[in-house]
Amino acid sequence: MCLAIPGKVESIDYPFAVVSFKGTKKKIRIDLIDDLKVGDYVLVHVGFAIQKVDEAEAKRIQDLISKIVEL
Repeated sequence: MCLAIPGKVESIDYPFAVVSFKGTKKKIRIDLIDDLKVGDYVLVHVGFAIQKVDEAEAKRIQDLISKIVEL
């Protein structure tokens, strides 16, 4: 099983982007996604953005992960 974490793209310097995960910022690879813009939400797995998602989906996933951590 793998886990992808949602984050918001803060800046882009191809092939990298700075992505914010609830305030924690990480530099990640964005080679796998076309047409990525600052402000987009992405799912990140092992340092790679693997999929764009909308803001509502990103927040839903973040909430689910928070609930799992609480358990």
